[in-house]
Amino acid sequence: MAKNESRAHTARLSNVRIAPRKARVVVDLIRGKQVGEALDILRYSDKGFAKTVYKLLDSAISNVSESDLDWDLNRLYVSKVYVDEGATWRRFRARAQGRATRINKRTSHVSIELGEF
Repeated sequence: MAKNESRAHTARLSNVRIAPRKARVVVDLIRGKQVGEALDILRYSDKGFAKTVYKLLDSAISNVSESDLDWDLNRLYVSKVYVDEGATWRRFRARAQGRATRINKRTSHVSIELGEF
């Protein structure tokens, strides 16, 4: 990491128990938006995962305000937000004639990075 580079403008959430394709629908709503607008979108979204992303975005804003960066909180925007696939839990369900089928319970890693206009 470079001397002037700071990680105070990011927030990460690992091993969230939601499939990545469902999580990407929510984070695509806020990519590139100003922070206040993104919080409003997440607050009024009917997706269940929006509450988790709202908390993560709030945490990223707190990281910026508590750091030694001289950033104006009114000029913040969501510069990067992405969802990576985490570990997959594998479960089995009994089926007919003594067989079993595998059930994949997927997890996600969510990252938010804030920038300043």
